[in-house]
Amino acid sequence: MAKAELARSGISQLPDTYWRSLGYFSTYRLIVAAVFFFAVVFYGNALNLGAQDIQLFRWVSAGYLLLAIGFLWSLNAVPRAFNLQLTVQVAADVLALTLMMSASGGAKSGIGVMIFVVLAGAGLVGQGRMTMFYAALATLAVLIEEAYHFIRLNDDLGGFFRTGLTSIGFFGTAIVARLLGRRVVANEALARQRGVELANQLQINQRVIRDMQDGVLVVDAQGNVRQHNPQAEALLDVRPGDFADLASFSVALAEQFAAWNAHPVETETMIRVAGTSRVLRARLLPPGDSERALIYLEDMGRLQAEAQQMKLAALGRLTANMAHEIRNPLSAISHAAELLVDEAPGAGQARLIRIICDNTQRLNRLVAEVLELGRRDHARPEPISLGAYLPQFIDEFAVNDASVRARIVTLVGDDADILFDRSHFHRVLWNLIVNALRHCSSEPGAVRVRAERGSGGVEVHVLDDGPGIEESLRGQIFEPFFTTHGSGTGLGLYIARALCEANGAQVDLLDDAPGAHFRIIARRVP
Repeated sequence: MAKAELARSGISQLPDTYWRSLGYFSTYRLIVAAVFFFAVVFYGNALNLGAQDIQLFRWVSAGYLLLAIGFLWSLNAVPRAFNLQLTVQVAADVLALTLMMSASGGAKSGIGVMIFVVLAGAGLVGQGRMTMFYAALATLAVLIEEAYHFIRLNDDLGGFFRTGLTSIGFFGTAIVARLLGRRVVANEALARQRGVELANQLQINQRVIRDMQDGVLVVDAQGNVRQHNPQAEALLDVRPGDFADLASFSVALAEQFAAWNAHPVETETMIRVAGTSRVLRARLLPPGDSERALIYLEDMGRLQAEAQQMKLAALGRLTANMAHEIRNPLSAISHAAELLVDEAPGAGQARLIRIICDNTQRLNRLVAEVLELGRRDHARPEPISLGAYLPQFIDEFAVNDASVRARIVTLVGDDADILFDRSHFHRVLWNLIVNALRHCSSEPGAVRVRAERGSGGVEVHVLDDGPGIEESLRGQIFEPFFTTHGSGTGLGLYIARALCEANGAQVDLLDDAPGAHFRIIARRVP
């Protein structure tokens, strides 16, 4: 029903908790009225009820009981005008209790204490707007009652002092109830908002878990599956239903879980699905505060198929690029060979032979680098002390060009030991320094190799004082067969990144011009 229709119909927009609280308040009133009525009917004035006017007490208690029944009925039959219903009920409470108190001898009868309960209940049940009015109404009623006793029954003036203290208590009770009522309303609104947010979050989580490609099982300490997604049933090829034991999903998984549950730490294990050739990787996560463990199931066949697809895609790109790279030197060799047949002996013949040799060496380098790329999966990491390794590396590099001793400067910090396949690291560092020497100046210290311990491992920096790498080319330098050098194969940096990844390391190009700055982050020796 729209808000406009609700407004026209007069139905309150208040939450159900308000009406439920008013229902409890009405039930309390019915019980109190019934106690007063049946007490005076069965015991008369033996309980000092109606000691001053028994007939008035009987009539008021009977009317109070009828009003309590009517209030409770109207609350259920006509849930409208909340504030009006509450105000009428409180006014009836104050009037009935004041009359019964007057019939029983005034404030000394103790019935006036019940008015405190009415004010406190009204402040908590309502929205806090009318509590001071209720306190004023109760104060006016007891003052009129005390004035009646003073005028008609010649009571002493001390009764007004007691009534004044009681009135102060009325307002104090109303104020405290109003503050508590506000806090209750605020907490209720917050709880309702948090409930909506939690329900939305649970719904999102359920959808995410349901659509995951991996299976998810939530298992308690007794091995009962409290929750699972459809993919878990599909991977395990079962239809066990909700709240089944883990063995009904997989006996092998249940056995693994029982052994793991004695010492629950994050563990991975392989299981075979009964009756199929499917192998699953089960990752068991220890329980948290809820004492329920999580089991993730991954289809190894799917993972292997995805890896195979990636390898095939990479192989396709590599094959296409290799065909392009091989075609150029083969074309040059073929053309030079044709000219060589018709060329007379002399200087021209030597030039053609040189062309053939140069392109043959280019093809040989290309094949060698492709073979090096194929050996990246055979990594055998070993501890390498860079303090001893780098000087030896520079000596080997200087065999072909003695000038590199002055052009390359090394600086190794303390505790710069890495875990790396020695031949792989040699190849990576060789490619980076060859690139640096190709683009740097001939000045001493033009290339700097710095090794130091970083937050993610041991960092090896290779810097040069050359013009650096253009911004438009930075995203392509690690692509295969990308080169800006005429005689290069374009596989050097690609192989360097592949070999680093095979050893759990990474190589990056940092953006701190003017020169090129490459950084290797390798695992440190434990």
